[in-house]
Amino acid sequence: MLAKIFGFLLLGFVRALTGAQARWHGCPPKAEQRIYFANHQSHADLVMIWAALPEELRGITRPIAAKDYWTASPFKQWITTEVFHAVYVDRQRVGDADPLEPLMEALGQGDSIILFPEGTRGHADEPQDFKAGLYNLALKFPHVVLVPAWINNIQRVMPKGEVVPVPLLCSVTFGTPMQLLPGEERKAFLARARDAVIALREV
Repeated sequence: MLAKIFGFLLLGFVRALTGAQARWHGCPPKAEQRIYFANHQSHADLVMIWAALPEELRGITRPIAAKDYWTASPFKQWITTEVFHAVYVDRQRVGDADPLEPLMEALGQGDSIILFPEGTRGHADEPQDFKAGLYNLALKFPHVVLVPAWINNIQRVMPKGEVVPVPLLCSVTFGTPMQLLPGEERKAFLARARDAVIALREV
């Protein structure tokens, strides 16, 4: 109950601060299993996409969260676990552990996920090259719908090193779903996925 109340209050705060506008440019909001993949410029990206989704999709969609950052304090861990139901990933590979295992487990359970294929925050106008994770998931879960998204202005709401957010209108544009083509190589697919995200910047 506490997590539900806090989530409601957080949703109101984020929407008041940023607007959290969702623009469904290439597909409607639909309760089907999806991988939303987006550019990544702020720790607030996770919160922004979560807030932009309608309620019926928030309940079935789990953001991917960097374990070292989002479990650094009891509060961060509580909010990502109890409110966002996040999937934690280790950015530092340990031994033979597959960093994609938690994501595959979530997808195997029927959840949708929010993924940032750059793997880390970028600070340029365009996303960094996408890492192989998105390709590997698309290969293993061909039935899951891949939806590109562009997050606009969130890096200006919470600039790197700042603690207090700045009110600013932000939006998330969701694009046309794509899929891994038969025989498509990893490099070509990742470049095409990155281009699909960048194209939404001008929409």
